[in-house]
Amino acid sequence: MNERGGIVVLDFGGQYTQLIARRIREQQVFSAILPCWAALEEIRKLEPAGVVLSGGPSSVYDPQAPACDPAVLGLGVPVLGICYGLQWIAHTLGGQVRRAERPEYGRAELKIQNGSELFRGFPRQLKIWNSHGDHVLALPAGFRITGQTNNAVSAAEDPARKIYAVQFHPEVQHTDRGTEILQNFIFRICGAQPNWSGASFISGTVEAIRRQVGEGRAICALSGGVDSAVAALLVHRAIGDRLSNVFVDTGLLRKNEYQQTLELLRERLGLNVLGVPAAERFLARLKGVTDPEEKRKRIGAEFIGVFAEKARELGGARFLVQGTLYPDVIESVSVRGPSATIKTHHNVGGLPADMPFTLVEPLRDLFKDEVRRIGRELDLPEEMLTKHPFPGPGLAVRLLGEVTPERLATLREADAIVVEEIRRAGLYEKVWQAFAVLLPVRSVGVMGDERSYGFTVAVRVVESEDAMTADWSRLPADVLERISTRVVSEVVGINRVIYDISSKPPSTIEWE
Repeated sequence: MNERGGIVVLDFGGQYTQLIARRIREQQVFSAILPCWAALEEIRKLEPAGVVLSGGPSSVYDPQAPACDPAVLGLGVPVLGICYGLQWIAHTLGGQVRRAERPEYGRAELKIQNGSELFRGFPRQLKIWNSHGDHVLALPAGFRITGQTNNAVSAAEDPARKIYAVQFHPEVQHTDRGTEILQNFIFRICGAQPNWSGASFISGTVEAIRRQVGEGRAICALSGGVDSAVAALLVHRAIGDRLSNVFVDTGLLRKNEYQQTLELLRERLGLNVLGVPAAERFLARLKGVTDPEEKRKRIGAEFIGVFAEKARELGGARFLVQGTLYPDVIESVSVRGPSATIKTHHNVGGLPADMPFTLVEPLRDLFKDEVRRIGRELDLPEEMLTKHPFPGPGLAVRLLGEVTPERLATLREADAIVVEEIRRAGLYEKVWQAFAVLLPVRSVGVMGDERSYGFTVAVRVVESEDAMTADWSRLPADVLERISTRVVSEVVGINRVIYDISSKPPSTIEWE
């Protein structure tokens, strides 16, 4: 993989930092994310064509605000500041940044002026997406305003020093022509070359895995989804038979998933997969537990226990392969910069501190749709590529309250009906995720002319591009009607079905 001549993204803790890097990769230009405090020499080694300074949650005038080496602005390559990046540039070079009297969140109208290369060929007005509580009151010497909203400076530049900056977020879909703004920076201003591709990612990643694992052995935690399958295939290319694949029946899988997944992995992918029935031990660890974070941590710890046992049986594997994706990372732990933790994922934040493995996570910086593209290049079956995401802790985080065999059985039946009806309506491949959630809420109903006091199932169907944001799916009324009728009629103990119309944010896709 050609890592020279790409774009380096310096992370100030923004939730959308990886989205910036992804938009760059979509232009077939290599991008690398480094923490904002990365040494100048580390940046120089990548020989970047340009540098992007990300957004972030801090205020630049706070004593503990994240900062990068000001010499980044003098590397001789173009720099683009986005949101906090603009504020950091202004603050560092002698401008003024203060708390805004009228913060800007959501849509706004940008008035473009002064003929910037960033906006070449654009109309004079543009719909943009803001998310900031600070404004630039005064620009540093040598800068000119290239765009404003009704409230604030929204774009500025010093072309002589190759410094460009915007207060809004061109990387999000809500900004009109945001991709074109980034294209203008990447190609017109930086002169980068489009030489990054899925094939180059595969070859570069395989080589990186060989360097990491050396002559050692590895275990892959297969889940049956596209993420872990792609990770397994990449590691298999790198180390061959020194990889052992393990698929654990936690007792938290969907209906019939264990056997169906084993057959798919073994027969269609040709992988050597060891199936491990372990439902009893996982359910024992979850007995009496209702807190969702505690569930995740106990499940993560039990996974590691299973893998450690299998590693000893298989000759002492020291590496654990996981299909961790970037949305898992950004919600779980602050990895690149000072970003906020939303919740832990068993394969990221739920791992024990004394874990006996070194992690191999070849997909850690990718989004789901990027992984699917890599999977197609690796010839994965389409049924696996289009399979809906499923959380590592399984049904435990779709069953609110204590996890018991009886409640799991109820949820499995309801969930199977939701998926069956979504498929029947021809919607399965058009939505991101469709599933049922069992709530610890009982309500009065009437069934067979008698009073019932049953539980409630919530149906969750969302549309998304990368799981960083998601919107609830506007299902046809007849589909919702069939789901509700079948769940209440066929699943014992359920007398009420509700539909979740929450978007992410403010909600997350999973309920726990």
